[in-house]
Amino acid sequence: MTEPVTPVEGAHVDALTEQPPATSRPSLERLEREGEIAADYLETLLDVTDLDGDIDVDIDGDRAAVAIVDSEEGRVPRRLVGRDGEVLDALQELTRLAVLAASGERSRLMLDIAGYRAGRREALVKRAAEVVSQVKASGTKVALEPMSPFERKVVHDAVAAQGLLTESEGVEPDRHVVVLPA
Repeated sequence: MTEPVTPVEGAHVDALTEQPPATSRPSLERLEREGEIAADYLETLLDVTDLDGDIDVDIDGDRAAVAIVDSEEGRVPRRLVGRDGEVLDALQELTRLAVLAASGERSRLMLDIAGYRAGRREALVKRAAEVVSQVKASGTKVALEPMSPFERKVVHDAVAAQGLLTESEGVEPDRHVVVLPA
């Protein structure tokens, strides 16, 4: 295991857009390296806090996907997710900063803890389908509740897959998706 990584002073990761600088798609090697750095950082965090959990690293499209999952020693404490995923979001940003500090490049890695994001994605896709049906039936736009950048992206993608358009409105923490009629 490598030494714990500390954030670079003055480094910034844009949590609102979650977009990398305008460059080409990251290479597989770069994504694997991001996953390794993130796994080392999170493993150190779990060790220091004496919490259970194993680290899974994968590549999901053009992002490293890192998950803290239940281990043989015990379950991942759900307090690492926090209310509405707030602690998870903070840990994801800290992990992205650790990757930035170690690699010198911004990361769009996604962190999941105890399956929270996977479950949330499933619920959002279902909600998007319901709203698409409502918009198609009524012909009027529908504004959804405020969501995190991750949640908005899931809804935008799910609605687009069903043939309608969306836009985001408002400013954090009240930024939300609006589903538009065809």
